[in-house]
Amino acid sequence: MLAWVFSGYSDFLPHSKNMHGRLMEHSKLTLGVGVSADGCSSATCDCLATSLGCTPRTALRHTMGLWWRGTFSLSFALLLHAFHAKFEVQAGISFTADRRFYRLESRVGRDEAYAGVSIQLLDDNSEPKWREKTWLATGPPKTEPIEGKAFFERKHVHRRSVRGAPSYRTEYRRAGEEAKGAHPRQSDPHLDTSTFALSGDSAHNQAMVHWSGHNSSVILILTKLYDFNLGAVTESSLWRSSDYGSTYTKLNDKVGSRTVLSYLYVCPTNKQKIMMLSDPEVESAVLISSDEGASFEKHPISFNVLSLLFHPAQENWILAYSHDGKLYSSMDFGKRWQLVHDNVMPGRFYWAVMGLDRESDAVHIETRVAKGAQYVKCRAQRCTEANRQYLFPGHVDTNSLVVQDEYVFTQVTKSGRASYFVSYMREAFKRMQLPKYCLPKDMHIISTDEKQVFAAVQEWNQNHTYSLYISDSPGVYFTLSLENLRTTRGPTGNLLVDFYTVEGINGMYLANKLVDHRVKTFITFNKGQTWALLPAPAADVAGSNIHCVRPFCSLHLHLEMSENPYTSGPITSKKSVPGIIVATGNIGTELSSTNLGMFITSDAGNSWRQIFDEEHNIWFLDNGGALLAVLRAPTPIRHLWISLDEGKKWDRHTFSLAPFYVDGVLMESESDNHIITFFGHFSHRSEWQLMKIDYKGLFSQRCMDGDYQTWTLHNKGELCVMGEKQIFMKRRPGNPCMLSQDYSRIYSSEPCQCTAYDFECDYGWERRSDGKCSPAFWFDPNGVAKSCSAGQSFLNSTGYRKVLSNNCKEVGTNVYSPRRQGCRPRPPRGLRLTTGSGELSALVGSNVTFVVHLQDGDSLRTSVQLDFGDGIRITYANLSRADDGIQHAYRATGIYRVTAAAENSLGSDSCVLYLHIISTPRPNTHTLSRLIFIYSWGSFRTWQVYLSVLSFLTQPIVTLDGSISYTFQKEGTNKVTVQVASGSAVMQDSRDITVKEFFRSLLLSFSPTLDEHNPDIPEWREDIGRVVSGVPASQLLVSLYPGLPTTAELFILPDVITPNEHKRQTPEELQMISDVFVALLNQGRVHFELKVDTRIAVHITQQTLAPLVDSTALHSGSAMLVLISVVFVGLAAFFIYKFKRSSARSKSKMERGLQKIFSHQIMVWTSQISNRLCQSAFMEDDMMMKKQNKKKKTAIRPSNLNRQLPSAITAA
Repeated sequence: MLAWVFSGYSDFLPHSKNMHGRLMEHSKLTLGVGVSADGCSSATCDCLATSLGCTPRTALRHTMGLWWRGTFSLSFALLLHAFHAKFEVQAGISFTADRRFYRLESRVGRDEAYAGVSIQLLDDNSEPKWREKTWLATGPPKTEPIEGKAFFERKHVHRRSVRGAPSYRTEYRRAGEEAKGAHPRQSDPHLDTSTFALSGDSAHNQAMVHWSGHNSSVILILTKLYDFNLGAVTESSLWRSSDYGSTYTKLNDKVGSRTVLSYLYVCPTNKQKIMMLSDPEVESAVLISSDEGASFEKHPISFNVLSLLFHPAQENWILAYSHDGKLYSSMDFGKRWQLVHDNVMPGRFYWAVMGLDRESDAVHIETRVAKGAQYVKCRAQRCTEANRQYLFPGHVDTNSLVVQDEYVFTQVTKSGRASYFVSYMREAFKRMQLPKYCLPKDMHIISTDEKQVFAAVQEWNQNHTYSLYISDSPGVYFTLSLENLRTTRGPTGNLLVDFYTVEGINGMYLANKLVDHRVKTFITFNKGQTWALLPAPAADVAGSNIHCVRPFCSLHLHLEMSENPYTSGPITSKKSVPGIIVATGNIGTELSSTNLGMFITSDAGNSWRQIFDEEHNIWFLDNGGALLAVLRAPTPIRHLWISLDEGKKWDRHTFSLAPFYVDGVLMESESDNHIITFFGHFSHRSEWQLMKIDYKGLFSQRCMDGDYQTWTLHNKGELCVMGEKQIFMKRRPGNPCMLSQDYSRIYSSEPCQCTAYDFECDYGWERRSDGKCSPAFWFDPNGVAKSCSAGQSFLNSTGYRKVLSNNCKEVGTNVYSPRRQGCRPRPPRGLRLTTGSGELSALVGSNVTFVVHLQDGDSLRTSVQLDFGDGIRITYANLSRADDGIQHAYRATGIYRVTAAAENSLGSDSCVLYLHIISTPRPNTHTLSRLIFIYSWGSFRTWQVYLSVLSFLTQPIVTLDGSISYTFQKEGTNKVTVQVASGSAVMQDSRDITVKEFFRSLLLSFSPTLDEHNPDIPEWREDIGRVVSGVPASQLLVSLYPGLPTTAELFILPDVITPNEHKRQTPEELQMISDVFVALLNQGRVHFELKVDTRIAVHITQQTLAPLVDSTALHSGSAMLVLISVVFVGLAAFFIYKFKRSSARSKSKMERGLQKIFSHQIMVWTSQISNRLCQSAFMEDDMMMKKQNKKKKTAIRPSNLNRQLPSAITAA
């Protein structure tokens, strides 16, 4: 028996495509002839070699008889080769004799300078019989091919296995290397490969592959023909292998020849149980198997299944979601189904979490209702209306319910602002507390591991990025970890956040952040407390040095997850291999999608090495002891790479003699079978091919104690990571031994003494550049809980909270732990009254729930009185009794003024709510998203306001106009409430109005940076005022104007007369104080720190602004000036007026005294308010200060400094 086989590549022949229509760069031409004699048969092993089974004598005779054919063909190939630069031909003669396999191999090829022939006669038991190399020079004569253009010899060793099936070992060497022998010793590393074609499925364009794993030998593959025009599956085939993928059996006859299968599901708790769904266009049924697909039972169903959800513990319990929004349950693995609930939101249904929900068959559901959605909890088989629980009061936003581990999350949007709620350990819902001016537009839960919530939050001023926030254990109080995370959208519109949890190392994460319009990769070792850029490798894959210095240059990685479940994705790590991360990335100033390479770290991110200069898919083999790399390319491949020394050395192996389109790789990395399955195509029209690769031959034995070594986890040399010193164990690089599945990765662990970085900043605190935590400008660190009464004590935060899962040991008195303090008596402050639903309208006869909120005060010693406005009042001895809300029903329509009053021995507070009681629901003709409280500006008139209520009198004023004018007749503070209604939509806002007889004012401007942090809401303007000084607003008051740029008006008010004082300040004295302020502002001495590394300077401005008050003359009577308490800014007014009262003897003395007081007070503010104001003293020479003030009085004094007796306020 004799055979010649020719194969070649050419650029002028089109090549076939795989299922996705990918094209190959070079095409393949195969020519062959085979002759059979004396009962011998030829069997072509592959497209490059032929196996012959004839007797030696017959084979030799035919070999000599057909030699001329081979000579002619080889000559023809050489002639054809001369016409095309990329054509190559290989010819081989093989025969067997005396149980030996002989192969005469020749290879013809040419590069840009040379053409050549290499001939070698091999057998499987000895060295080459003879060998000849001939180089046909077509360029400058050289004795050896130049580097990078050398020809390759291919040596095939054919052996018979025990069952008679052929197996191959393929090895590549560069031409010119000495042959190392053809006999494969058992100790030589090798791969055993076999290929199986799924005949008849060449037209199928989709496949679902399942391997049970856990040392199971069963593999299932479902191939489908999906018609994109019809949007349905028209054909399917189910294949099963029971020998790790060596052979497959078609199961279409077992499931029904006419049955079209659309999906394959595997029970996660018992992978022997398989469920198949038939295409509903043909028949609606489920096929069930309890023996890994060896047999199936078909059960018809009455609905079309869109998705399935298996119970996390009970293998027979399943939830099924139908196309019409109904949820069904089965307790016998799909044999019988029962309706649970209709109008269920897609993907918003969850099984009970074991250990948290009382009933293991409980189901958490989000259902669609008229006003949004509701959170419903019931049992899967008993979800009648009587058995349903509505655990969240009121409605929730659609598609907002998330049940994950110990947490239940939901969202409620009112007046255009979203609020997020969390239930921890199935307790009552609490509002999630993000930093006050985060003002989230969107939130996504990233992780709830280790009883802590990681959330990606899109803040009010972010459009394409999100910020990473980390919670305390109950998931209520969140602190900022990293700003401006890079995000993208998946194919279905789902949000993808560039955030990666490194497996195997506690507290280690990677994230891509947008910095100055560039995306950079950062790493943290302490659960987000500090982040740093990644160091670049010292050399590239070729060994050339890389000059890359942080922060100007660093390593950047792609962190997105793979959309294909059968590929590894751009980054991978494994819990069983702590410290090793392999990722796709680039080196430079920012993350790029070009010039990508593969990088690896073996010491948990402290140093990196480049391993490939092209993108590869990387998998961990042998329980993490080996690495498998497959080129990620649209072209077919034949080789794979394996490393046994953490990527330092890679061995190339051929898994296919013909180029192969790899569509996916299936493996069980933490099992002892050492099997890999590649599936894909040779061409677009070829059958599905499944390649079984057994890599057990790479290892010589199982690892012993001497095959391991230890390594110590560190962060840039710091051995204490997450509060402990950890030493890990790993296999010595390069040892070809198999890891045992249960060997311990952690060698030792020792706790460290706690430091500042074992603690994160508590809620309301921010970490400064020096590493210390200080209060945010909006946070009051002295605030205590409402339930804290005099005589009791509480734990007050020092600004730190210990990082969850941190194992540091606290020694002695810890300055970071909360301190116990006594509760001080406090008057009630910040009383608010809302309805339980958040609405300000209700139907007559319905129960309305009123909720009383107290911002500060002793709730246990504060009584509360609620006047419903219909003649009924109710009083509670303390506020804690009203925590669950107060219900009341109105019997008649109308607008009711509901008043809440809180009082204790130290003071009182009150608030008002206007409730609209209507007979029938009224349509919302206009959407009211936000109520803006504006004084004396006419822009609000453009709103179509249907009802306004201005309440600061005994009787409210009701009008259809967009503005109301009113004149106050005496000094004092008045609370004004404005309510706007459109249909059944009602909004309300309140403000405090300060009335004074005369005042002085200055116009202020701020650094442009402040505009970037200005959400343009009243609360922010109030807090910005308080951050400057914090003095009482009765002496200095600043009102920030709405809109951008951020501007304000500073009001200098006369001091309040006490009963012991009979003289009050004059307008002239206020003018002298105003002159001092002008001097300070012009010198640039007034500034404050808004947040970390954000310092804001305050300036005086000549900009003309609309006045806050109407200065026209009154018709009669003595009117008082009206000011608006929107934002308060002060500069130690208490000390100013105290000095005035004791030293107001002369104007010059007062000016000198004021200068000294200001100089001293600025230094006091510097130490008390974390350098929020000027940090340097003012000019020491009083006379020089006075001269400068005198010069600037006329030049810089605003035009409204001398305002007196403005008459009215316009509120809109």
